Order: sequence, then structure tokens, then C-alpha cells
Amino acid sequence: MKRDNNSLYRKVYKTEIGVVDPGIKDIPLLRKLPVINKAAELLRAGEVVAFPTETVYGLGADAGNPEAIEKIFQAKGRPQDNPLIVHIASKEQLRAVSDSSLKEDTLNLLEAFWPGPLTIITGKSSLISEKTTSGLDSMAVRFPSHPVARALIEEADLPLAAPSANISGAPSPTTAEHVYNDLQGRIPLLIDGGPTWIGIESTVLDTRSEAPVILRPGGISQEEIEKILGKEIRISPSESDNKGQPLSPGMKYSHYSPATPLILAKTREELLEKIKEYSSCNTKVILSEESREQIKGLLPAGMEVISMGPLAKPEIIAGRIFALLRKLDRPELDYIIVEGIPEKGIGLAVMNRLYRASSKE
Repeated sequence: MKRDNNSLYRKVYKTEIGVVDPGIKDIPLLRKLPVINKAAELLRAGEVVAFPTETVYGLGADAGNPEAIEKIFQAKGRPQDNPLIVHIASKEQLRAVSDSSLKEDTLNLLEAFWPGPLTIITGKSSLISEKTTSGLDSMAVRFPSHPVARALIEEADLPLAAPSANISGAPSPTTAEHVYNDLQGRIPLLIDGGPTWIGIESTVLDTRSEAPVILRPGGISQEEIEKILGKEIRISPSESDNKGQPLSPGMKYSHYSPATPLILAKTREELLEKIKEYSSCNTKVILSEESREQIKGLLPAGMEVISMGPLAKPEIIAGRIFALLRKLDRPELDYIIVEGIPEKGIGLAVMNRLYRASSKE
């Protein structure tokens, strides 16, 4: 069934693509590029711009401008009660966008993982629009490590609210092509900086209490965070404020889903069962390299198998999974079966996305 998200969208753009050489890492040099200058001008004028981060491509707008933020919600077809992550270009900028002092644990985590794929929940200052936080007093904020993202934020001289640059609910974009396929005509400019590095969104961590909580697993693993803190932390992807408002993106709605129904098989037995059950349909199977070798003799004739990568290297699987879901999201397909992977390290984030992608609630 084709996903229809046009009902909330009004303005039509001629989407321009500006290419940045992925080999350029020097931020001052990037800030001089015409495409970065143009993107910064658009952002200061209240427009939206898609750009690469180390996790996935983001759709950015001035986090303090409610009219600009509304354009993000319109372009994506995003529910209004789903808060956005604020992106900054330095640790010093955090002082301007937050009204809260940070605990020692939080400072230690920022020292270890910023810039990088860690988002923290903290109080927001008046510089950040309530539209960005969906009415919450708290906000989600991170300092990305991708040089294009950092150069753009610095050149625009604005904190940027930036969810993933895709149609709401669809698999997140890890290439400029993915963004263009979803948002052509909905945004004025897309910066093509090559494929993203990690392929899974940032980890979201609520650090406001003495016991930090992971709200969304992501590019920084639970084990890495616990190593820095010297203590165990819990994962609670359903935390909300006292009015039931989710504190972070990726907590309330089904996400990351291809239009083609996705079947997640969490065990080898379940995998073989699902392959047999859907063998008479036009079904594709995404398997680890290990399983591909071990069960190839048990697959029905003509059932195509796609490799997600080796279980021994879940970071490779994380980098590929969204692209694979998009590749197999074809009208002629009836089902996609995906093998589950161990929920440790970044594998926990992969499985979080696959659980949500297979949920149609």
C-alpha cells in the first residue's frame, strides 16, 4: 500500500541539489563553499534545508523560528506532538539554548561523545521555540560530528531543529538519493555530502535525574555509556511527561517502515517458520551472512536473499539496514522478512528500528 503524506503539505519548491565532496573535512573551508552559504541564507530566511550528519540525513530549520519549524512538519507530514532534536555546533552553544545546569555524569558523557551521535534531554531556553519541543519545557539536543553539519550550523549561526529528512514513518535516509525520493518538491535545497557513516539515528539519553535513562538506542551503545558512568543505566523507550507527551522523537509512533509489510524473525526457528509461511508470496529475505550460508539449502526455489552483513560486525548492519529496507520497498513485493540480530552494542539500536518498522500500530 502506497504511503500518502500529501494531506499536510502545501508549498511546492523546485528542489536544488548541491554536492559537497565527502573528502572535505575542514570546517572553515566548507563554510566558504557556495552551497553552504546558500543553505545558511535559506535557514536564516526561515526555510528548510536537508543535509548529511554522521547518523542519517537531517531536515533542518531555525530552532527558534516557529514558522520555519512548521515547514519541517509540513514537508515530512510529521505529527505535531513529536518533538524535534536541536543541533548545535559547539559545547559552548549549549549554554545559549539550555536553561539548565548539567550534572557531572552528563558533562563526562559530553566529554566522551560530543561531537557525535549522543542526544541529551535538558531544559530549553527561550531561544528555542515551543514548536520545536512540541510544547515541552525540555528539549533534545546534540552536537553532530559530521563536518558538513557543523559547517552549516556555524555559517547559519543558528541552532537547527533537524529530524530525519524523510517522509514521516518511512525508513530514515542515509543517502541524498533517499532524501530526494521522499522530499522532492517539498524543500528548496538538499546538500549531498555522500552516504552517512553510522546509518542509525543518535542515542537519546535523559540525564536530568541521578539515574540517566536511554529513551532511544542509537549510535552510542548502552555499554559505552555505562563504561563512562561506571554504573548500569536503564532503557525506557516510552517515557513521557505528566501529560503523556513523549520526551523524544522515536517514542510514540511506528517508524522506519517500508510500505511493504515487514516481518521480523527474532530467532532461527521463527525465521525458518516465516520463510515457509510466506514462500508462496512474492517475498524477499534479509539475512546475516552467517545465516545465508547456513540455511541456503532450506530456502524455497526463487526466494531472493539479501545480505545485511556479518553478525560479528553489527556496525555494518546498522549502516546498511535503512538502505536495504528502501531498496526492497517495491510495489510488486508482498512481504519482506528480516532476521533479528543480537541486542547488544549497536545491535540494540538496529533491533529497536526493526521492531518499530514491523509494527503497524
